[in-house]
Amino acid sequence: MKLLSLNIGRPRAVTYTDQPEGLTGIDKRPVDGPVAVSAPGPKGVGAGGLAGDAVCEKRHHGGDDQAVYAFAREDLDEWERELGRPLTNGSFGENLTTSGLDVSGARIGERWRVGPEAVLEVTCGRIPCRTFQGHLGERGWVKRFTRRGAPGAYLRVVRPGEIRAGDPIEILHRPDHDVTVALQFRAVTVERTLLPRLLAAGDALHPEVLADARKYVEKYGR
Repeated sequence: MKLLSLNIGRPRAVTYTDQPEGLTGIDKRPVDGPVAVSAPGPKGVGAGGLAGDAVCEKRHHGGDDQAVYAFAREDLDEWERELGRPLTNGSFGENLTTSGLDVSGARIGERWRVGPEAVLEVTCGRIPCRTFQGHLGERGWVKRFTRRGAPGAYLRVVRPGEIRAGDPIEILHRPDHDVTVALQFRAVTVERTLLPRLLAAGDALHPEVLADARKYVEKYGR
């Protein structure tokens, strides 16, 4: 398992974002590194976890619980075949393009060491949005991506460090619950009756998702 590509986004003006300034950082390009990774601060205030990576839409992106976004090269390859077009590393706006790692099959709270120092923890899956669809230029993309159910993973920074393309990725901890990124994604998108199952992940879960699951249980029970 390794970090195949480390990808950084710069602010770019586009027509397909709701941002007042019309800027997005979704167009991420590979860099060799090393790049410092650290906890950026609260959502809405902090940016991304990678030094130099632009987060322009701070209402829904960035912050400690979405500091870094990872997507598997194997899943990009599947989309290449389906879409009939090349998808370079970083095409989905991911910071980390991984190889040999089942990113969407990772469990919430799973911890990865990337390179010699940095430790990241899985918090939730990525929810597709209008900006993502506009960036790819695929009609109906939000629905197609949601149906596939392999959203990639957001991670928080447990231990800061420097990472670079080619670094090994090691799974340091895998929780004993069964709440994977893919399950969490289904629960918050197309199968909300799964929300009670997310509580097994506890505080490792993104706090907004955890609050949503708790509200569901309060209203409908388990």
